[in-house]
Amino acid sequence: MVQAPIADTAQSSSAPALSVGFVLLPRFTLLPFAAFVDCLRLAADEGDRSRQLHCRWRFMTHDGNAALSSCGAEITPCEPFVDPGEFDYLVVIGGVLHDPGVADRAAIDYLRMAASKGVTLVGVCTGVLSLIQAGVMQGRRCCISWYHHGDLASRFRDIEPVADRLYLDDGDRLTCAGGSAAADLAAYLVERHLGRAWARKSLAIMLYDGHRAGEHGQPQPVVFDRISDRLVRRAIRVLEQQLGEPLSVDQLASRVGSSRRALERRFRATLGVGPQRFQRDLRLRYGLWLLHYTERSITEIGEACGFADTAHFSRHVRASFGASPSQLRRDPELVQDRLVDPYFLYVGSIT
Repeated sequence: MVQAPIADTAQSSSAPALSVGFVLLPRFTLLPFAAFVDCLRLAADEGDRSRQLHCRWRFMTHDGNAALSSCGAEITPCEPFVDPGEFDYLVVIGGVLHDPGVADRAAIDYLRMAASKGVTLVGVCTGVLSLIQAGVMQGRRCCISWYHHGDLASRFRDIEPVADRLYLDDGDRLTCAGGSAAADLAAYLVERHLGRAWARKSLAIMLYDGHRAGEHGQPQPVVFDRISDRLVRRAIRVLEQQLGEPLSVDQLASRVGSSRRALERRFRATLGVGPQRFQRDLRLRYGLWLLHYTERSITEIGEACGFADTAHFSRHVRASFGASPSQLRRDPELVQDRLVDPYFLYVGSIT
C-alpha cells in the first residue's frame, strides 16, 4: 500500500500556483499516475522535501476508499469526489479496459459536472475513454497510445483518436497517451503555472533527458527497428491506425504522398511483400491477438479487424493459420509461431 504525501498544514491557507485533482479509476495504471504526481511533487517544494507548497494534489475515488492499481498496489489516502471547482485540472487515470461498473459511472457523472463548471479535464492513458463516455469530447481530437488506438477507434467512431504524439492540448481538454509521457504532460503544466525552471528541476531529478513536447512521436512497435525506409515507416503507421477500416493501395499512397507504383516497389524491397498483403497480415495478426487475449465475440473481432462479415474473417483466418477462429481460441497451441503483442511485427510465416 502506497501512502501519499500529506500536505503541509502550515501552508494550507496560501493558494498554490497549481492545484490538481486525480480521479483514479479501478485498476488504473500505476506508471502514468506516478510519473504525473511525482513531477508535481518535485516542483512543489525545494529539493526533495515533498511539501505541497507551489503545487497541491488530492487523490479521489468514487467512495473515498483506497485506489487499487492494475499491478495490485493501492494508493491511500483517497477521498470521495469533492467540488471540482477547487482544482485547476482534473486528471482521470484509466487502466485495464473492462465493462463500466459503479465506480466508472460515478466518475463519468463527476466529469460531466466538472465540465459544466468549466474545469479543465485531463485524460491519461485509457482515462481518455472516460472523457468520451462522459460526452465531453464531441468534435475534438484525443491522444491515445498506439496500443489502444484500434480499440478506441472501433468503439467510438465519432471521435478522432491520434496516436502519433505524446499528448494533445485542446484548451480545456488535454489528453495523454500514458506511460512515461504523463511526466512530460505534467512538466508542461508545471512550466505553464510555475515556470520552466521548476519543470526542468522535476524532470532532472526523475532522470528524464529533458522535456518532450506534445507533438513528439510515440515510440513505435518493434517493426520500426527493422525498417529504414521512411516512406514505408509512414505507411505502416497509417495502416496501424486503420485496422478496422482498411485502405486501398491508392488511398494509402495518397496519404503518404507517394504514387501507387513507388509505394509497392518500396514495400517489396523492404519487407518482401506489397502493402495490400502487409495490411491483410497486420489485420489478421490483430485478430489473432484479440482471440487469445480478449473475450470479444468472433463477430466483433472480425469487425474490429475490418472484415465485411464473420464468414469473410473466418475464411482468411483459416487460410492463414490452418484453423477456424473458434478452434484457435480454444487451442492457442495450434499456432506454432510466437504471438506478438499486438500492432505488430510483420510475421513472414503467414501464408
